[in-house]
Amino acid sequence: AEDEIAAAGFAIGASYAGMTACTITSGPGMALKTEMMGLAVMGEIPLVVVDVQRGGPSTGLPTKVEQGDLLSTLYGMPGDAPKVIIAPATIEECFHYVILARKLAEAFRTPVFVLTDANLATGVQPYPRPVPQEEWLAAPIDQSAWDSNVPAYDWDPQTGLSPRPIPGQRGGEYVLTGLSHTNRSKVAYDSDTNQTSCEHRSRKLAALGKTLKPPVINGDDEGDLLVVGWGSTMGAIEEAVNKLRDAGHKVSSIHLRFLSPLEPQLKEIFSRFRQVMTVEINYSDRPDAPQITPENRRYAQLATVLRASTLVDVDCWSVVYGHPMQPGMIHKELNRRLTAMHNEI
Repeated sequence: AEDEIAAAGFAIGASYAGMTACTITSGPGMALKTEMMGLAVMGEIPLVVVDVQRGGPSTGLPTKVEQGDLLSTLYGMPGDAPKVIIAPATIEECFHYVILARKLAEAFRTPVFVLTDANLATGVQPYPRPVPQEEWLAAPIDQSAWDSNVPAYDWDPQTGLSPRPIPGQRGGEYVLTGLSHTNRSKVAYDSDTNQTSCEHRSRKLAALGKTLKPPVINGDDEGDLLVVGWGSTMGAIEEAVNKLRDAGHKVSSIHLRFLSPLEPQLKEIFSRFRQVMTVEINYSDRPDAPQITPENRRYAQLATVLRASTLVDVDCWSVVYGHPMQPGMIHKELNRRLTAMHNEI
């Protein structure tokens, strides 16, 4: 493709024609693809987008590590544009999550975003060689006749899901645009149609969320401090947490793979710990920095999402040095916080 915009267009065209495609980029490319990705949301076209996050904004740090694209992926489109976002934590998971992303994209007729980062993209990890499975591959393109009584977007009122006609299926022809449309893909600007279609697109996320399991807790189910991470920081976080646990501290961690929809029972898990914090490789204000108050402090990106979704006072510690998170740095910060907590007792 001649540019990032066209690459997304090629992928959407292939997906519309029945063969789900993947487009891969980094943060600046995501910005260029935004309009096309909005088209995939509105048209409910399966699409896999891999974002190998790097330092930003703009072209920022092209060869450095950051986790700075979560909020832009969640919210960086006009209007209400729900989408699935997953974040593998290891190189092995990167392999399998692209397969998972395709299956989710096809089942839910939606774009699925896979957030990796430069650490996973350029790192090396040994893992067992996967044995190829036929189920990893997409089924042959369906060209059987389509029941013309079934609309192009036959939204299920409970799940928002609908079967997808493929070009070439007799009776399943429909016109695809980026405009608000009825369930028969007719352009419609009336109030009820827009309200209904937005509700069904959103309902798909809730339906997917019902199938997810709560995150596995590394450590005890309750304690003084719970550390929440995502993406490539898992190994460093768990090494630091386990070292503190060996020293007798009541600290645990969880690592999220689904960021939209979020994994279930987070609020209940958070309630069992005195303090909850995220560790991330994106920017946040230090509480003691000049000009910073509790009211104007900017939190790390996952912390912002968790605070909004759980209404728990989730704190954060994040840095943007451009290199992978190191266990020693995390250990030092967690130990400082645990010591402060114990001194308060």
